[in-house]
Amino acid sequence: MKLTTRILASVVLCALLTFALGQKPAAATSDNWIRFNLLQINDVYEITSVGKEGGMARVATVYNSYKQVNPNTFMVIAGDFFSPSALGTARVDGERLAGKQMVALLNAIPLYLATFGNHEFDVSEAQFGKRMEESKFGWVSSNVLNGQGAPFPKTEPNRIQVIENGGQKVRVGYFGVTIPSNPAKYVQYTDFMEAATKQVKELRPKVDVLIAITHLAYEDDIKIAKALPEIDMIIGGHEHEMHRIEIASLPGIYKADANARSVFVHEFGFDPITRKLQKKSTLRRLTADVPEDATVKAEVDKWVKVAYDGFRKDGFNPEALVANVPIALDGSEASVRNKPTELTKIIAEGMLAAAPGSQIAIYNGGSIRIDDTIQPGEVTEYDVIRILPFGGKVVSIKVKGAYLKKILAQGIANKGQGGYLQTAGISYDGDQPRHNGAAIEDARDYVVAISDFLLTGNEQNLGWLKKDGNPDITVVQVNEDIRNTTIAELKRRFGK
Repeated sequence: MKLTTRILASVVLCALLTFALGQKPAAATSDNWIRFNLLQINDVYEITSVGKEGGMARVATVYNSYKQVNPNTFMVIAGDFFSPSALGTARVDGERLAGKQMVALLNAIPLYLATFGNHEFDVSEAQFGKRMEESKFGWVSSNVLNGQGAPFPKTEPNRIQVIENGGQKVRVGYFGVTIPSNPAKYVQYTDFMEAATKQVKELRPKVDVLIAITHLAYEDDIKIAKALPEIDMIIGGHEHEMHRIEIASLPGIYKADANARSVFVHEFGFDPITRKLQKKSTLRRLTADVPEDATVKAEVDKWVKVAYDGFRKDGFNPEALVANVPIALDGSEASVRNKPTELTKIIAEGMLAAAPGSQIAIYNGGSIRIDDTIQPGEVTEYDVIRILPFGGKVVSIKVKGAYLKKILAQGIANKGQGGYLQTAGISYDGDQPRHNGAAIEDARDYVVAISDFLLTGNEQNLGWLKKDGNPDITVVQVNEDIRNTTIAELKRRFGK
């Protein structure tokens, strides 16, 4: 009876997967061909679904569907998963999770190989070291070193994977390069192009297939593809929207959607006799039609409970309803780094309301990390945590008009980047900022509610905007966390 039940369960699973995936994966061998698959994710901050899409349990379903047909199926991630994760900000036993839940889920699927994203270094050196110790998967990085100029533990500058089937072998080479952003004292970067060139020179004579796992701006991926056409494929991250760049005679460049709303499945075939290589890349949307793997879903649920308990101890109630919002709240990266949206206005107005005496509010668009649009309906406290996972205090400062104009001008110049500044109390006449319809006066004092992160000087092109030792800034008052001020503003506007 138990065997019959297992057979029936397998039939049901196959039916579900056929419906969800739309086609049957290729088997491991066919004549002389050796076939293997790489499943790619990148920029994953949420272990649960976002809306009705994504989630690590759905990633596991797709992975297992290919693995069952071809054991030579491996998953890789092209960076950005320690941070900035909303669950990762939860304090458990006095310490933030800081990506612990992400590593646990990637171990569970399991992941084969990772490279660093720039946000891996948002966490402290001690937290980073713990995440590396916990990871059961491999790390490959060719241009990221520790503070002493040596590779991080568990990290290889490259890797050669030998895949065998039916007495035949294919050698797959990997290297990884990362954008030099989010500087931390315990990290050094070498030039990514020099590192990539060195790795191609070393690996190409030794391998049959050469894969670059990158976390770079897509313009830099294109530079690598043009300079190093010997690479067979570039598996990338950093942008949060899907990219598929295929140019004749150059390696293809592939980036999946952030938060595993989609995955790329790359199917390779290699004939060791003719040395011919076949490649097929398919984007899989992880919609609600894709079932969730039960084992990985249980691991997801465990970490959600751990994090939610931590949030409650810090005064948040993640499941609590904040408001029924009748409008869409656009928090997509493409919007919040380029223009105001209803969501950015709510956050800025909440800062003003929480900072008595302030006339203007300023924060960086990059602090909004949800990269999604919250549809009209219920908004919970966890939604706000997802929007602003870094949190941070709202600080009231006094500055002269001339300095204020310098800040605002750089915010406009940062358009398209995380340092694009969102504001309240400011309008523009052409490129000239105005407050309450009047021109900003150079010699006049203005009180500004600003996010504490901007006052560290760590935002791109705003290194001079530091409160410590800066004669142009006077701190007036430190106010509430920006997540609390946003919750208060949503309640004020829309009620429960």
